[in-house]
Amino acid sequence: MDLAFPPVGLGTMGLDGDDGARSVETALDVGYRHLDTAQVYENEATVGDGLARSDVDRDDLLVASKTWIDRLAPADVRPSTEASLDRLGLDTLDLLYVHRPKGGYDPEGTLAAFDELVDDGLVRGVGVSNFEVDELDEAIARLDAPLSAHQTEYHPLFQRPALREHAVDHGYTLVAYSPLAGGRVREVAEVCAVAEKHDTTPEAVSIAWLTDKDGAVTVPKASSERHLRANLAAADLTLDPEDHERIDGIDREEELFPE
Repeated sequence: MDLAFPPVGLGTMGLDGDDGARSVETALDVGYRHLDTAQVYENEATVGDGLARSDVDRDDLLVASKTWIDRLAPADVRPSTEASLDRLGLDTLDLLYVHRPKGGYDPEGTLAAFDELVDDGLVRGVGVSNFEVDELDEAIARLDAPLSAHQTEYHPLFQRPALREHAVDHGYTLVAYSPLAGGRVREVAEVCAVAEKHDTTPEAVSIAWLTDKDGAVTVPKASSERHLRANLAAADLTLDPEDHERIDGIDREEELFPE
């Protein structure tokens, strides 16, 4: 299933309760059309509440969740997905990821169970998250449904060009999470220099650097309307080739979410 990914979606990890629901509602009001959550975030009900408060047409939205590693055994996939749908208040998920290839993950059995979700209309598209190239190749070979997306940590301090190239070569979308490196992009000299050149923020530069790349979109987390609007607008920033080269050449690696 081909899914239309906007350049910037909303990462919701940490959004919870009424404040979190209001942030989701605000995000939809200001133009977000891709919402990303996960079972392990324990906030699918919060995202569902925000969705219910909004009058944005459901057909215009891409709502994604992820199956946690303790629910990846083939017999657990369907009931856990039905529980996610109930918490979100939806009949169908646009995208469901294997959150990590760990725990109960069995490529043959788990991915067959995901295919059944697509066949039965509970899920429109299948994604994987935190995979490496060999694991992506196996997933593509095992799935009957086309792979829709691979979500991975990706920011100036943790660059994954081989994964992005794999996405382009195989026709799926790379969804970059933590594009602001947990706020650390403000401390990266190369990013700050590009921001100063364009009279903008390091955060905007980091988002634009990602969304400029073929095959890549991103899902930064934000809660305030100011940050929500700023992240969404960052995709309109055009960086020069030398800006990309400067950031691509950063010789540091800081992974925020190692396995």
